[in-house]
Amino acid sequence: MARIDSILSIVVTQRANELRVGTDREPKMFAFGAPKKLSIPKMSDETLRALLGELVTPSREEQLRAGTRVEVDYEAQSLGAFRVTLAAQEGGGIAAVFVQASRSEDPLGPPLPLAPSAERRRDAPESLASIVLRAAAIRASDLHLADGQPPTVRVDGALRSLDSGSDDEAVDVFRIFALGTHERERVARDGSLDMGLDVAGVGRVRVHVYSTAEGYCAAVRLLAPAAPSLASLALPAPLDDLVMLPHGLVLVCGATGSGKSTTLAALAQEALRRRSIVLVTLEDPIEYALSAPSTSLVRRRQIGRDAPDFASGLRDALREDPDVLLVGEMRDAETIALALTAAETGHLVLASMHSRSTSSAIERIVDTYPPERQQQIRVQLADALRAVVGQRLLPRAKGAGRVAALEVLRVTHAVAALVRDGKTAQIATAVQSGRREGMLSLERCLADRVLAGDIRVEDARAAANEAESLATYLAHGRAVRGLE
Repeated sequence: MARIDSILSIVVTQRANELRVGTDREPKMFAFGAPKKLSIPKMSDETLRALLGELVTPSREEQLRAGTRVEVDYEAQSLGAFRVTLAAQEGGGIAAVFVQASRSEDPLGPPLPLAPSAERRRDAPESLASIVLRAAAIRASDLHLADGQPPTVRVDGALRSLDSGSDDEAVDVFRIFALGTHERERVARDGSLDMGLDVAGVGRVRVHVYSTAEGYCAAVRLLAPAAPSLASLALPAPLDDLVMLPHGLVLVCGATGSGKSTTLAALAQEALRRRSIVLVTLEDPIEYALSAPSTSLVRRRQIGRDAPDFASGLRDALREDPDVLLVGEMRDAETIALALTAAETGHLVLASMHSRSTSSAIERIVDTYPPERQQQIRVQLADALRAVVGQRLLPRAKGAGRVAALEVLRVTHAVAALVRDGKTAQIATAVQSGRREGMLSLERCLADRVLAGDIRVEDARAAANEAESLATYLAHGRAVRGLE
């Protein structure tokens, strides 16, 4: 879905029919000539061009530079057709006017129909959708809500306030999510509630409602409408061969917000594209939409709705003829044991885990068990583990957005021996010397990103596990470039 669709969704939901955007101008919305409130800040030329995407082609760019106005038809996903007029602004930059083609007459008619939800999904209440749409329009990754406080968003890793679009910005968490009696009782009893919602024009959002000393709060993660392709992630190391493994365990690890779920979804989508498989997913909640070709099947189960917990879902999955299992998170000893069993018995298991590095992910798995069982788990890990991908997201040095930095551990015979013998402290050295086997150290990846101008050196230092290794890679890279 094009980024501009997130703002066009506001036009549709607010019963307007026209959107005007321009470089260094606040976007404006009109309902058949009457202005309507649209609380979106001014956009730079770079941001506006990214928002318009493929509407501004090189040939149209030439026409605009020549002073020609360009008119083009645009079909917004699930929203209908718009007539777009592009023009060059005086003083530089561009302007675009979107007029909804199918609502030129009846201003009081019903909004355009939206695509139906799938997989028993639940649409977000209108009060929440309005805020999410505004957050999506400024490329927010997360939305934070709290009783009695205005919304806050995270954009490119930094927090900022968000205009709610109404005179009263204070939030009532239970009201804004339209929680029913059962859901309110669950939050009161358990202290939290997880769910997934669909927002027209944005896609899927993952919601965590929780109780605090100050009242009820919610963390909302904005997701793309569909799982991205591996190629679109522009990862610094190839991972597509992992989906062709006949069996074994592949872990994606990192801190919260590091993009683990996105990478897992991309791996699952790549497996569906390249193989004929039955994919069973266990998620809490279901996130990205996965598209299965006619040669594959997807069976998605949401924890708390379709299965009571990950362990029960995994136990069931082994009787569901899967080829590939996606486990949203390995949280406890029983889930880990079942995932290892599945990997050992001819299934490819894709799973995520919270850990700072590839070696600490292995140690965390082992430490989940009592001392008397740890050697047995090390032996199982050495046999079943195929790769561990550690991930960071860092702000771009120039422009908006973030880029990924990876640490990739491939379990060779030598690495398996280190895991089996409990010598995980030596795994970092194996990663540094394993480039021929497809391994990549985090510090080398960070240095490459700095030298390419993708990230700032201070951000690389903050993300590195070993500052000295990063400095060595940077010095070597600069020396090589100085000789070229």
